[in-house]
This record gives sequence, C-alpha cells and structure tokens, in this order.
Amino acid sequence: MAELQEVQITEEKPLLPGQTPEAAKTHSVETPYGSVTFTVYGTPKPKRPAIFTYHDVGLNYKSCFQPLFQFGDMQEIIQNFVRVHVDAPGMEEGAPVFPLGYQYPSLDQLADMIPCILQYLNFSTIIGVGVGAGAYILSRYALNHPDTVEGLVLINIDPNAKGWMDWAAHKLTGLTSSIPEMILGHLFSQEELSGNSELIQKYRNIITHAPNLENIELYWNSYNNRRDLNFERGGEITLKCPVMLVVGDQAPHEDAVVECNSKLDPTQTSFLKMADSGGQPQLTQPGKLTEAFKYFLQGMGYMASSCMTRLSRSRTASLTSAASIDGNRSRSRTLSQSSESGTLSSGPPGHTMEVSC
Repeated sequence: MAELQEVQITEEKPLLPGQTPEAAKTHSVETPYGSVTFTVYGTPKPKRPAIFTYHDVGLNYKSCFQPLFQFGDMQEIIQNFVRVHVDAPGMEEGAPVFPLGYQYPSLDQLADMIPCILQYLNFSTIIGVGVGAGAYILSRYALNHPDTVEGLVLINIDPNAKGWMDWAAHKLTGLTSSIPEMILGHLFSQEELSGNSELIQKYRNIITHAPNLENIELYWNSYNNRRDLNFERGGEITLKCPVMLVVGDQAPHEDAVVECNSKLDPTQTSFLKMADSGGQPQLTQPGKLTEAFKYFLQGMGYMASSCMTRLSRSRTASLTSAASIDGNRSRSRTLSQSSESGTLSSGPPGHTMEVSC
C-alpha cells in the first residue's frame, strides 16, 4: 500500500509525540455493481459495532477523514472501535481511470455495495460517519438495513433530489466553471474560497491535479442525479437509529441540513451547527467534532467511563468558577452556556437540539 500522504492542516491538538499512524489493511471486494476498496484499522471489539466512514465527492477516505481520526483526543475513541473507511469506486489512491462509456454506480447502488463489505468482514452492525455524498449513501443504506445501523453521524447531508431550478443553475454553472471549481464550491463556502487559505489551496491542488479526475466527475454526476430520500417526520420513511447532524454555520449545505433535521424523529436526532468551521468541519474543527462524537457514543451507551476531552475540561472549570461567584444562576442559563460551547448531552437523546460551537 502506498505511504500515507501528510495533509498540512492546523489542528487544535494533533497526535501526541511518539504516536504513529495505525497499521491499516486494505481490501477489495466484488459487488453486483463492481469492485469497492476499503481500509480497516484496528481489530473488532466484542459486542461493539464498527465505525464505518464514507467520504464526499472530490475526496477519498484519507483526504476526507485523516485530520479527524488522527486528532489526539480521537485516539480514545478509535482504541474502542474497529474502523472501516470506504473509498467510492475509482476514488482510492492509484485507481485507474475508468474506460470511456463506463456506467458509474448510482448513489443507491453504492449503498447496496455496503452489505458485501460487511459480509466480507463478518461485521453485524456499524456506526456510520458520512460527509456529503457519503452521508447520503449511509442514510440510504440505513433505510434499507435499519437493523445493522446503530447510529449515524451525517455531515453536510442533502437528502433532496435536485429540482428543476437546481438543475438549471447547475447546467449554467457548468458552462462557466470547471469540474474542480464546481466540486470545490460543493465542499467549501464562498467565504473560504475567496479567502484562499492554505487549506483551500491544498484541496484545490488535490482536486485539480487528481490523476483520476475523470472518475471524480462520474461520482459527482451520480451525486447530482441522486433520488430524494423522502424523509417524513412521523412517517414510515425515517432513520430509526440515533442521528447526529453536523454542518458549519456558513456551509453550502446549511439549509439542506436544517431541512433534514425538521424531517427526522426529534427524539433520535441531535443537530450540531458548528461556528467557524466552514464547509468541512471534520477538517477545520476536529477537536470540537471529536468531543461531540464522544458524547454521541456515550448517549448510545458506549464509553460511559470515557475521560473528558481537553475542551470539556476547560469548559467545566469555567462553569464551576462562574457558579462559585453566583450560585443562584438558573438551570436555563447553564444549558444556554453549554449549548454555546457545543456540548452535547451524553444521556439518551430526548429532543432535537441545535448547538452552536
């Protein structure tokens, strides 16, 4: 397997000195819709699901998730779960370009590949973590196989098919913008693209000079041809597991995620809107997302004895200090402070909750 490529991204707490990336095993399995490649980290834990990730368009599992899963505070989580990172067909490193006329799988068909992966690994349940197109794919899989999905973390999900106005805008944009620029506009906010930070330059270079750009375009087209998931609050078509929806406060998909939140079961759904995270919170705010993910797992009954992260420790100290000054502050004030800091309850989800952090 090719060596890991280091992505230079500023993080609040990178791997501790002396820590090295985990050993990975990469596999490919044939499915009714072609071959799919996935990478497994760790060993299965008894009575625990696998953390199962699926990346967005223009990325692969490394460029989408590596900054998050190599973050220092994430190490406690990954020590407790085996991880499976899926690369959409043709997106893995070194993938050959598909021949002219190749029919790329639809997003529904990509979701139908997942049972082949789980059967190959002999895994019975997963906790899915998906971004963009990957979030849609995992949601479609969860609708078809609810008994195998214990929880979902969906970043930047857009569950809706494109309408006529969307199609017209997409076609018009295609006349004036290149495929890489359209994909960058899907991944990042206009403010981020205008700022042209080191992160944006890095990912613009990754996508523009990708040797498999033709494959990326096929994945992009499948995403734009997705069907409506038809979520309906109180209806038959809904996600039946705990769900954490995540979006940046200036992300291109903010409205779509808000709408998705309104359609899901409020007793099973938490909504995390992250400040200062742009379009890809798993890249720009890995610390805050790690903390939220840990609370999400605790709410599902895992890692009950988990240590607090550095962020939550500092917040706890701050709130304790404030309480000693004014012991009569109301419970609502405390909950407000908790929401502003991005803390998610570790108890069972009782209602849909919007959190800005």
